[in-house]
Amino acid sequence: MMEELQESSQVDLEGLSVFASDEAITAQEEGIKEDIATNKPLVSDRLELSVLQGEYAQDDTVYQLKIQDLHRKYSHIRKTRPDGNCFYRAFGFAHLEALLDTAAAEDLPRLKAVAAKSKQDLVDMGYLEYTIEDFHKFYMDAIELCEKRQRQKPGGALRELLASFNDNDMSNYVVVYLRMVTSGYLKRESGFFQHFIEGGRSVEDFCSKEVEPMYRESDHIHIIALATALGVPVLVEYMDRGEGGAVNHHVFPEGSQPRVFLLYRPGHYDILYK
Repeated sequence: MMEELQESSQVDLEGLSVFASDEAITAQEEGIKEDIATNKPLVSDRLELSVLQGEYAQDDTVYQLKIQDLHRKYSHIRKTRPDGNCFYRAFGFAHLEALLDTAAAEDLPRLKAVAAKSKQDLVDMGYLEYTIEDFHKFYMDAIELCEKRQRQKPGGALRELLASFNDNDMSNYVVVYLRMVTSGYLKRESGFFQHFIEGGRSVEDFCSKEVEPMYRESDHIHIIALATALGVPVLVEYMDRGEGGAVNHHVFPEGSQPRVFLLYRPGHYDILYK
């Protein structure tokens, strides 16, 4: 009996040690999340692309070579907060910022019309109008801010747009609405997208668990759906530890002319500038 108690005690102590270790890890993760929420802007100022070099060790040949490859095509970057909403926030800011450029201004009426219609499209898909109208209004307000750019001082519209995207409530309203647009398009084209969802899940289930909730990360299926739904093509540069010194890229939808350029590093999206 004494031996059994000793063995039981040892097992309990081992279990307690593992539990304590798990608690420490959890506390560390929460601390990191809190630090990110406190110190990282939702969308940063435009930065020199060279800032990426300081994020990796100089002897990290894989990443340093890929950063050099990026330098051949891009000069600047805007960072987004790594909170699981980074794709939607990066896409949302980048495609609206692009409309402030005179060369892209002719696309604004088309996007505004698509965005205005998107609310009714969601209602037709079964969303309750009163649950989405506030989010839709914030998105339309952001588009209209771009529309008023000609009556503002140079740079004024961009500063206001950046301030809006760094206001937690306003920024998250846009993110929520873009998630809804993505979800609505996936459901509307479920016959096509069903083939790309793993685990035998339905499109409806995928949307309810992986698209609509905040802080859920995004991959190809989300990008294709949102870019197609709004008619805003996106090029994503993929920087990972794959072989070779070049960064691979993909355009969504395939074959289109991109207006938004994003950098993907495992689990995170930032905005790139030619």
